[in-house]
Amino acid sequence: MARLCEGRVAVVTGGARGIGREHSLSLARHGAKVVVNDLGGNMDGTGDDKSPAQQVVDEITAMGGEAVANGDDVSSWDGAKRLIDTAVDAFGDLHVVINNAGILRDRMLTNMTEEEWDAVIKVHLKGTFAPARHAAAYWREQHKAGKPVSGRIINTTSVSGIYGNPGQTNYGAAKAGIASFTVIAALELARYNVTVNAVAPVALTRMTENLSAAPANDAERDMRSPRWIAPIATWLASPEAAHVTGRVFEASGQVLAIAEGWHRGPRVKPVDDAEALGPIVEELLSKARKNAGMNGEDGHPPQPA
Repeated sequence: MARLCEGRVAVVTGGARGIGREHSLSLARHGAKVVVNDLGGNMDGTGDDKSPAQQVVDEITAMGGEAVANGDDVSSWDGAKRLIDTAVDAFGDLHVVINNAGILRDRMLTNMTEEEWDAVIKVHLKGTFAPARHAAAYWREQHKAGKPVSGRIINTTSVSGIYGNPGQTNYGAAKAGIASFTVIAALELARYNVTVNAVAPVALTRMTENLSAAPANDAERDMRSPRWIAPIATWLASPEAAHVTGRVFEASGQVLAIAEGWHRGPRVKPVDDAEALGPIVEELLSKARKNAGMNGEDGHPPQPA
């Protein structure tokens, strides 16, 4: 029986630990040749260590697969270009880019520093844009040359971004930006036979293990294992998913769902008198669906103190 990603060439950023490691191993098990990209930095983005990426490569080769390690900074324009070139040079083609690299610098807005904002936006948002852009350019040239293209970009967003979570204005803004990037890039790249989707994972990794007030028990750890995230990413990377694009999937040990984006809610004819707006806005609010909570269900609108 043919494997889902047989012969496909995939890049996984942040591919050495947590969710990224599961992506890398799952793609390899399904026949993909994998470029495991990872700086090997700390959770806040500082430092570097190339050995974690090589360890995943060694795991893949031990199972009979093909993989190479890459330590480029994906938030660097030139580093992202080298990453995409690594895939083409090593394996002769490129089919899949999974943008997974990320860091955390959580802080309430009143205390957040400029550096904490800039670092998170750079790694998540530019670190998604730069590899995607260089991959898209490669696929465009392949398409123009009359070569068959079956491209996949799979981005990593977050429920913190699409639903909102206090203490993460930097991370949430970046992840919401990635969701919008996904929708727009999907519209632009369809002409080249490239799909663009995103996954909003909930998993217990070194980035999230200290966010809970109490340690997770065994059942909770299994439910929040990164292993629940890789299947949807692997399927989206496969030829089977050629018809799916511009979608955001939530994935965890509790649920697999499609997150539905902004839709226009209750509406009235425009009013050019600010003094008349009070009761009109109140009526609109009474009919409008409340913002979702972190569980994706209807929550409660924020209230001023």
